[in-house]
Amino acid sequence: MNLTKLMKRLLMTSYLLTIFLFKTNAQNYADSLMLHYVRWISTDLGNGLTWKCYHFNQKELFASNQYVSILQTKLNNKNLKFALGSADNYVPEGDTLRKLKHTSTIAFENYALGAINGGFFNTKRGGSVDFLKINKKIIDSASYSPNKSIPEHSMAAITIDDNKFKILKGGLKLYWEKSLPQSSVLVTGPLLMFNNEEQELRNNPFNNNRHPRTCACVTKDNYLLLITVDGRNPMAQGMNLHELTYMTRMLGCKDAINLDGGGSTTMYVKEQPFDGVVNFPCDNKQFDHYGERAVSNILMILKK
Repeated sequence: MNLTKLMKRLLMTSYLLTIFLFKTNAQNYADSLMLHYVRWISTDLGNGLTWKCYHFNQKELFASNQYVSILQTKLNNKNLKFALGSADNYVPEGDTLRKLKHTSTIAFENYALGAINGGFFNTKRGGSVDFLKINKKIIDSASYSPNKSIPEHSMAAITIDDNKFKILKGGLKLYWEKSLPQSSVLVTGPLLMFNNEEQELRNNPFNNNRHPRTCACVTKDNYLLLITVDGRNPMAQGMNLHELTYMTRMLGCKDAINLDGGGSTTMYVKEQPFDGVVNFPCDNKQFDHYGERAVSNILMILKK
């Protein structure tokens, strides 16, 4: 290849890269403005708990239709209690077949004011695939594959102790979670934000493709946000984890962690229609409130 052809190719590559970066930055700017000025439909649930939602139905967020729901409260709210809930209140010794229940059912049984689905679980036999401890009782332990790196959903955790809610960054060492002293622990992931910094995500379809998503966040001004993003429907296309991370950062989160998503993504609000299901779960492949998937555990907000 002569020098002239090489220069032309380099110039074309530089031009295309400039156009790509310009479009990307312009889209990010548009998304940040949209999230800053969006007029959330907000409902005061009492006791300092707020439920917010918005349907971006003109492809105005990430150039796509999105339905986002948020439960919001101060971390130091004296009227509320943060808790984990399980489909199995009692697990007999040696039991290998576990219960699965809808998020709304577990929430209702525990008198929750609001809730979202929790961590990843075995869809055939039930039980969490990661470590789960509730009120000092270990409900599930992680089962790691030998000679394989620790999965991203096993590298971070939500902890609750003396009603203090925290998102923790774990380690690459297997069974790191067993040393956590907090009374309630839910291992999940990937971690999206930690100490105001976006976390590196592995390059794989789970992270890169759009799906319904559930996540929990702690904001810089000490609010807890429980978020669902609906998906797998033209009315709500879902987010990849890079988009979800960007949204949490625009919402002011300093720490954010991904939970189980897909057909599991569900938000419950007490005394709302459709058994309290306020988002659009997709397990029935319809854009309605009837598509809940049975899950193993949930994250709840209770009245003290």
